[in-house]
Amino acid sequence: MTPTTPRPIPDAHSAPREFLEHLYRVAVERALPLASMGGYLPAPPKGRTLVLGAGKAGGSMVQALEALWPADAALSGLVVTRYGHIPPRPAGLAARIELVEAAHPVPDQAGLDAAQRILALTQGLTADDLVLCLISGGGSSLLTLPAEGLTLADKQRINTQLLESGAHIGEMNCVRKHLSRIKGGRLAAACAPAQVVTLTISDVPGDDPAVIASGPTVPDASRCADALAILDRYRIELPAAVRARLESGALETPKPGDAAFDGHQTHVIAAPQQSLEAAAAAARAAGIEAHVLSDEIEGESREVGKVHGALARSVSLRGAPFAKPCVILSGGETTVTIRPRQPGQAKGRGGRAGEFCLGLAGALAGREGVWALAADTDGIDGVEDNAGAIVTPDTLRRAEAAGAKLADHLDRNDAYGYFDAVGDLLVTGPTHTNVNDFRALLIV
Repeated sequence: MTPTTPRPIPDAHSAPREFLEHLYRVAVERALPLASMGGYLPAPPKGRTLVLGAGKAGGSMVQALEALWPADAALSGLVVTRYGHIPPRPAGLAARIELVEAAHPVPDQAGLDAAQRILALTQGLTADDLVLCLISGGGSSLLTLPAEGLTLADKQRINTQLLESGAHIGEMNCVRKHLSRIKGGRLAAACAPAQVVTLTISDVPGDDPAVIASGPTVPDASRCADALAILDRYRIELPAAVRARLESGALETPKPGDAAFDGHQTHVIAAPQQSLEAAAAAARAAGIEAHVLSDEIEGESREVGKVHGALARSVSLRGAPFAKPCVILSGGETTVTIRPRQPGQAKGRGGRAGEFCLGLAGALAGREGVWALAADTDGIDGVEDNAGAIVTPDTLRRAEAAGAKLADHLDRNDAYGYFDAVGDLLVTGPTHTNVNDFRALLIV
């Protein structure tokens, strides 16, 4: 998705679906790096400028940097992004930074190869050199370099189990940092003595750079013991030798105050709150009052959907706590705990946004005048080809007519199948940015 010229704003009353899709586009466009990166770029250094990075927004971040960096200043490096997430190159824009693709959310060999090459590029840097690190959500999986004693297969298994466990992003990334040779500040430490400037797009509640992509360029305050406790909590096994290294602290990450980070700078150039505020401004421009609940909402997706549904019903029935017509906006990163499948039960498909919509649809129970959209701002809900889904006042009725039962689809985490049956999947393709969940409820 690229910035567009101003378009007519759909009417919220006569075209509610189009109105919600407009708010989503506005939120995504606010998070595109070309709009915000320029204000954070340092001057070219005396030595060379090396660009390293990883994330689902890596392609658009690279192209923004290539467009903004002085044409007569040298620029080279390597950035890894998700398969299919390199945007079309603007006409006349010279390619100066290598872009490669790898797998997300479960790492693959291409990601491991890219991480090895990135770490190798740090060799021979001097104090006259500058390293620009472009970091965005998804970098944890894309930048994979297992700790000694772990294989890629081990990392794939652990990553999959964490994704299915219901662990929140902070817990997952704590484990990832301690089982890596490049995350948790290790990439920045490898760049010494060069100056390091990190430009990041936040996809995490709180916008903590230490959590975004498992913080490869910032100090890590978590401990090996924390990672071990998380693995034990979710009953995830480790090779005995790696477990022993966690127990002994041998896999500890660089900590705050470490001299390796002296003089380093980190800038969050796009964040969820900014996108929610942009969507709120777009709604108000159309004459619809907007309320941003929070950009840090976490929890089980279906339960968060139920809570949003209860709030929307209250507004619809009683005009409290907000008067209608209005839009309620929220962001953050919810989780999905995969339910055990019964014998003979079809495997479900879907991600956080779709599961939120399942919980929301059930809570709304067909309430008239309430429409909703939930989608991931990277355009991909989980590992599917949709960004999310749309809930309408007649979602339940249309689904029943199509033979889709809400309880059945919830039982097997099959949001994709449910909303596909009624034509209410939101399909955008990769947006080339990522500020995590976007949810908008329209009550008219």
